[in-house]
Amino acid sequence: MTVQLWTNCRAATMQAGHAAAYGLVEDAAIAVEDGRIAWIGPRAQFPPGLEERCAMRHDARGALVTPGLIDCHTHLVYAGDRAHEFELRLQGASYEEIARAGGGIASTVRATRAASGQELVRQSLPRLQALVAEGVTTLEIKSGYGLSLEHEGKMLRAARALGARGGVEVRTTFLGAHALPPEYAGRADDYVDEVVRMLPLLHGEGLVDAVDAFCERIAFSTAQTERVFQAARKLGLPMKLHAEQLSDSGGAQLAARYGALSCDHLEWLGAEGAQAMAGAGSVAVLLPGAFYFLRETRVPPVELLRQHRVPIAVSTDCNPGSSPCTSLLLMLNMACTLFRLTPEESLAGVTRHAAQALGLHDRGVLAAGARADFVLWDVERPAQLAYAIGANPRIQTVFEGRPL
Repeated sequence: MTVQLWTNCRAATMQAGHAAAYGLVEDAAIAVEDGRIAWIGPRAQFPPGLEERCAMRHDARGALVTPGLIDCHTHLVYAGDRAHEFELRLQGASYEEIARAGGGIASTVRATRAASGQELVRQSLPRLQALVAEGVTTLEIKSGYGLSLEHEGKMLRAARALGARGGVEVRTTFLGAHALPPEYAGRADDYVDEVVRMLPLLHGEGLVDAVDAFCERIAFSTAQTERVFQAARKLGLPMKLHAEQLSDSGGAQLAARYGALSCDHLEWLGAEGAQAMAGAGSVAVLLPGAFYFLRETRVPPVELLRQHRVPIAVSTDCNPGSSPCTSLLLMLNMACTLFRLTPEESLAGVTRHAAQALGLHDRGVLAAGARADFVLWDVERPAQLAYAIGANPRIQTVFEGRPL
């Protein structure tokens, strides 16, 4: 196969345990073969035998190179918007009050059910394109605005269709246990029965890569969530969980017992939950966009996560109600300014740890054998990616070894 060589760059490899911050390699060379990184390291140490096989050479012109960015928690496929609820919150209504009055997730469910699959793709495509324009090469898209077999399937097919357009890989997560649909009002256990029935049917169509649930007082209890997890386990599907966003419900401990890939939000996470996550190897996915947009005041316990060595990922949580955001670079800045992550922690949160939160072990770092997803940036130092508000210094994205 043809070997491509990238030189005249500085590579932030983001490899854990590297002696330099960010895993930085000065005057780096990156060899790509068959969509994978064949070699990466200092240009002076490039293997002569490999250089002889290089059929295509690229001058990175001094750019910083990072792994392709990974947005590991989004609700990107939906119809309509909730700008009216934004106004209501500014007039004093809480997120929970709006949800209990039939707004919130329920309003997006109505709009999403009314839209065709093609319309969902049309409305969602600009959101996807905005993320790709900032160097995102992998992202997760959850269902959860259909809340019936027909409409959850429609959402997941739309997500697959977006991924099929190329230039980015889409991972799909079934979030049937996101909210209680109106036809099941007062019958949460019956709806969980329906979620458990939906899951194998959607999985049988090849539409489900992972399973999620919203474990919270305005959504589903730990007992109801566990029934969904049991169904996922029977199918061999990995699990994730919206946990401890509005209260400490014990969701993190439940997720840890099932070896969940991640627990997400976590503003109310306690020491017991953090310890359980550490033991299970679950990633803490922080969502500063939702924290900011909802004007929350309780910050996720970052120091507790550090103490227990829980990997920390960062994501947009792109959704119409609590984080209508399509900028992962902005999330880097917010993770630092609002949650006090370091720039290196935040960049690891959208590369190495974000890959871990999706159960993907072939990306998120620049290393031999990893998938050749990387981004060239017009910056001198990696910290500049988290420093500038509203900037996009991306020069070029390479996806599976192909320059885009």
